[in-house]
Amino acid sequence: MYAYQSSFTDRVSQLLERVDYRVAETVEQREEIYRLRYEAYRREQSIEPNDAELFYDDYDELDNVQIFGLYVEDRLVSSIRIHVASQDQPQFPSRATFADLLDPELAAGKVIIDPTRFVTDRDVSQSLTGLPHLTLRLCWMAAQHYDADHFLVAIRTEHQAFYRRTFNHRLICPERPYPMLKAPISLMTLRHSDVADKVHRRYPFFASTAFERQRLFGQSSRQLTFAEAS
Repeated sequence: MYAYQSSFTDRVSQLLERVDYRVAETVEQREEIYRLRYEAYRREQSIEPNDAELFYDDYDELDNVQIFGLYVEDRLVSSIRIHVASQDQPQFPSRATFADLLDPELAAGKVIIDPTRFVTDRDVSQSLTGLPHLTLRLCWMAAQHYDADHFLVAIRTEHQAFYRRTFNHRLICPERPYPMLKAPISLMTLRHSDVADKVHRRYPFFASTAFERQRLFGQSSRQLTFAEAS
């Protein structure tokens, strides 16, 4: 088991050296990501087809969101969207389904990281060991950067084991219907500082420097505004 874990960690660490994290700031970058999303969600028959073959929603336009693409050799290979929510910036996708659980947290002054629209390029994902881990590394870094009280994941039941094993997420709500998707979604959470040492011992590639986090997310503040976060 140890040899396998070491080998996996080495392969993912090698891939990390090839990965370029980019914030989607232009129309062209966003459309490329929306197209990748569409292909991924249609492949799983989670959404209905549309003529534009793009998948996006109103949450992509909020002030507290960043949309990331992961590139290897200048090719988009995966993407994830991260909302940073607080009492001052309370809109984020998971709240639409789990408001009864999350609104009291916002009212108490908690900071919430809500990653959604996690997709990969099917043609390359099988050959890039650890691509899902390196995509989710962005959320892990965001949770640390903003000292978030909740690093949420709104996921299907069959994905719970991955998040429990990788990050020590805990289930706080079983499946409920989720807007725009056919499959119901459950909700899990963790606080980064509670599990960081354990996660970094098992997966050293999740560790990051303050400089890297600053470059990706900008200045950190418990009183979040988009101007501070971007």
